[in-house]
Amino acid sequence: MPDPRAFLARHRTAIGILLVAALVALGFTALETLTREIRFDDVAHAIHALSPVRVVLALLCTAGSYLALTFYDVLALRVIGRPLPWRTAALASFTSYTLSHNLGLSLLTGGSARYRIYSGAGLDGPDVARVVAVASGTFWAGVVTVGGVALLLHDGALTLAGWTLGQGATRALGMGVLALTIALLAGCAFAPRPLRLFGMAVPLPSLAQALAQIGIAVVDIAFASTALFVLIPGGQAALLPAFILAFTLGMVAAVVTHVPGGIGVFEAVVLAVVPVDRATLFAALIAYRVVYYLLPLGLGVALLAVYEGARRRHSRWLTGLRAVATGVAPLALGAATFLGGAMLLLSGSLPSIHGRMGDLADLLPLPLIEASNVAASLIGTTLLLLAPALYRRLDGAFVAARTLLIAGAVFSLGKGIDYEEACVCLILVALLQWTRSAFYRRTTLTSQPIALPWLASMVAVIGLTIWSGFFAYRHVPYSDDLWWRFALYSDAPRFLRALLGVAVVLAAACVWRLMAPSRVRAGLQASVADQRSVRDILDQAVRTDAMLALTGDKRFLLSAEGDAFLMYQVSGASWIVMGDPVGPRAAWGELLWNLRDLADREQGRLLLYEVSSPVLDIAIGMGLTIVKFGEDAVVDLTEFTLDTPRLRTLRKSERAVARKGAVLEIVPAARLDTILTEITEVSDEWLRIKGQQEKGFSLGHFDPAYLAHFDMGLVRIDGRIVAFANLWLTAGRTEASVDLMRHREDAPGGTMDFLMVNLMLWAKGQGYARFSIGMAPLSGIEDRRLAPAWAKAAAFVFRHGERFYGFRGLRTYKEKFAPAWEPRYIAGPTGVALLKGLRDLSRLIGRPQPAAPFPPADARFDLEEAL
Repeated sequence: MPDPRAFLARHRTAIGILLVAALVALGFTALETLTREIRFDDVAHAIHALSPVRVVLALLCTAGSYLALTFYDVLALRVIGRPLPWRTAALASFTSYTLSHNLGLSLLTGGSARYRIYSGAGLDGPDVARVVAVASGTFWAGVVTVGGVALLLHDGALTLAGWTLGQGATRALGMGVLALTIALLAGCAFAPRPLRLFGMAVPLPSLAQALAQIGIAVVDIAFASTALFVLIPGGQAALLPAFILAFTLGMVAAVVTHVPGGIGVFEAVVLAVVPVDRATLFAALIAYRVVYYLLPLGLGVALLAVYEGARRRHSRWLTGLRAVATGVAPLALGAATFLGGAMLLLSGSLPSIHGRMGDLADLLPLPLIEASNVAASLIGTTLLLLAPALYRRLDGAFVAARTLLIAGAVFSLGKGIDYEEACVCLILVALLQWTRSAFYRRTTLTSQPIALPWLASMVAVIGLTIWSGFFAYRHVPYSDDLWWRFALYSDAPRFLRALLGVAVVLAAACVWRLMAPSRVRAGLQASVADQRSVRDILDQAVRTDAMLALTGDKRFLLSAEGDAFLMYQVSGASWIVMGDPVGPRAAWGELLWNLRDLADREQGRLLLYEVSSPVLDIAIGMGLTIVKFGEDAVVDLTEFTLDTPRLRTLRKSERAVARKGAVLEIVPAARLDTILTEITEVSDEWLRIKGQQEKGFSLGHFDPAYLAHFDMGLVRIDGRIVAFANLWLTAGRTEASVDLMRHREDAPGGTMDFLMVNLMLWAKGQGYARFSIGMAPLSGIEDRRLAPAWAKAAAFVFRHGERFYGFRGLRTYKEKFAPAWEPRYIAGPTGVALLKGLRDLSRLIGRPQPAAPFPPADARFDLEEAL
């Protein structure tokens, strides 16, 4: 029987798309049913009849609601123990909610705004995530409380979506909902702090903080609902309980269904519950969308730009203003372009202004007017598809969006002299052109799938467009002639043809993404010039792990002077650097920053693996998170001798193997072919008995082309090779080490001790200063009470993970040589991105890349001749 969890994981995206589409369809089906008797003309008349006083009151209530929302973040910051000034929390809250209220992408848009502001105030990613979680808890606490009170006060039966509850059942439900509030308060009063769920510490407010959260949420909901209530002509106080209940249920339905902005779902619930003339109520809902959603969105983007300006002050105000705009462009213009596409789509589905159409008829022929209407709808659909690509800073999306917006402005004038739409399109074009440097990632749209939240938003907007058209023309009798009727005031045929065009564009986009070739990354093979430069720089290396450059599974980035390089590889979306850069330290910063810029342009994340302390200052400057990975064991050869009490056990083991006839032999790299067959047998036998397979990236692998670079240390007994290790030796004799160490199954116990000791003595005799024994992962990480979570987890794995990997045993074995321990670190992005980077690293090491080996050292003359 197939595993349901595996099935869900494999088809998660497809299931999510189908679920969102089904919810959107359900919402608009309910909306269609509830507005079946409403005429478009009646709604338009009701909107025009709204008095300025009601609009002003709605604006004031909207301001009160958003002011209350700022205290969601103020309280959340206090709950997690990171209080900030009100102005900082207010800016983060307002900009976040204005974006997420409109697009519904709370993590992508609202979360990005919060992170940008809070990170500048000293909070990290986990802190921001906790703020979001506590603020969400505040919202739900208020919704539960208000919903319970509204249910208790509701007079009469409650009917919703065909279900009817009597007054008794409604009040019983209200008491049950309020019981949840009481249980929440009791939990905050008596539960231990911090609350631990699934091994994670969850911040829990105190009783006073929980009461404050509920109070603030109630104030927010009261202002938000009043902003809609005052837009309903003839609204009486007796209507308030039913209205508040409808408003609360609408908010819950919008959040639970994840429909972007709650489009269709919120309106359907309110229309179903509130006993008011539906044409008037529907007009109020449309006005409420503008007052409560769209106007704060514009203000939120402006405030975000002002905040960016405060962070990027320049001596020349015009240069500084452009830097500000460039900083917010991907987020703000991605959302603005999406809404611009929605505007063009909705405009194409609604009737035109007859007075303007009369003037247009004197300027343009009818076929051009018809074509302009269809073209504007097609452009709107395409802009919806381009919005997420703008958010990802893709240069192709920038060029396409700029061109389409110019065309959209032209066609807006050509379909009905809609100069308001044309002005919006041209403003967006100007902003895109002004911030063109923000869209620098040279990747194709076909290689990047559209995320599920953007798909959900597209489905919602297109669904709203289709419903709006059929709502506006539901009283026009349908006939096949409608498709071919071209007349100045025939808006319904234009809508049908535009709808067909939208379907064509969406189908073409799906086929394009389905048939597009997958992105091919640059090959591994280094150029002859790079190989020569890397070899020249390796001659100056002071650490032996630089020899990993010769494994053939790395890419290289050279410094501008050609005197330093770093080696890296791409795995998934991670650009992983192996060890420190090789060459003068003065060039390290340039190399690491250049690679980070390259990774950012390719939408990748940078991860530095097994770097030493000198790299940390650069990594911190790049904003990377530092995690200790373990320690490297290094023996000082100038003082190394077996005749010391600390090495007594090692001395006994070495001499026991020597008495069995073991001898050390050093075979130069040029003579590898004379022993290759025999050491291949040893390697294959070792892999078999250990149940191992070849690794890559951070380790060498048994490959004749790779081993041909190194001298080989052999242990022979009676002339037979029983163990071997290839030697890493720096040209300046600063350090010696080994890479592959393998032995036969019947090798005497202690053979590897014999090999290591005699290699150290040999290296000391050759004048090498130190000998690296290699890494002990997770070694030296302390588990103290106030240590960070990663340190506690690493220490736990080090102590108890022996069944999976010999962490402790490896440290104990290396301790026999009395080494000095040098720390090694991992530096990468914050939060979940770091975990994804470590996952990509694990895959890179566990599944070696195709090798593109360097020619052996004695072929350098041939390389120079070839150049």
